[in-house]
Amino acid sequence: MFSLEGMNALVTGASGGIGSSIARALASQGARLALSGSNGDKLRAFREELNHEFAHHDHDGHVEVTCNLSDSTQVEELVPAAVDTLGGIDILINNAGITRDNLAMRMKDEEWDEVIRINLEAAFRLMRASVRPMMKARFGRIINITSVVGTTGNPGQMNYTAAKAGLVGMSKSLAQEVASRGITVNCVAPGFIRTAMTDALDDKQKDAINARIPMGRMGEGDDIGAAVTYLSSKEAGYVTGQTIHVNGGMAMLS
Repeated sequence: MFSLEGMNALVTGASGGIGSSIARALASQGARLALSGSNGDKLRAFREELNHEFAHHDHDGHVEVTCNLSDSTQVEELVPAAVDTLGGIDILINNAGITRDNLAMRMKDEEWDEVIRINLEAAFRLMRASVRPMMKARFGRIINITSVVGTTGNPGQMNYTAAKAGLVGMSKSLAQEVASRGITVNCVAPGFIRTAMTDALDDKQKDAINARIPMGRMGEGDDIGAAVTYLSSKEAGYVTGQTIHVNGGMAMLS
């Protein structure tokens, strides 16, 4: 069940905490990946690790495509490069994201612009570009990684929450446009997930976060990878325009 054999996937922010967990999950189910990110060295090392861990008889191994998502020219070239290298694109995972936190009164225009450009606009451009080959193939899976705070709001993150909520709206619109062609568009909204970023918090901060989560702990990257794998699969073909919240019960949203 949920086999991704013979499928090609493009994952942005692939060498990051959640991105690498998503990439591992997809590769473990047989997908061939184009790993994208801005740090070429990190990507290369991760690609070698994946090829070593999930050596595959069906394909020539995973590839990496370096891309700076704040550069619109590079963004426009990313999907064609992935299609060219992999021979097609079945799955697009918009995972890359940045934060530039500040209270509204102090938020600078650049802090707003940067987050919207990378978290929202780049995702729009990649969705627009990948829909064309997916329409031709009459199959596609687009999954956008949002966040629980896009639904609940979060002080100091007007830019980030606007981008994450925006992704949900975009996904629903595109889902309606392409549903008849066998393409689904969904979101996965992580709560607090253990990454290098959360590991930097002190115990008091971690305890405060865990107290807000009914399960009493942060999630793991694999929890997000599992949800993404399901939505990428053929079995999830009747699920579109949805958001799967993976947050340990922190926010119980319908």
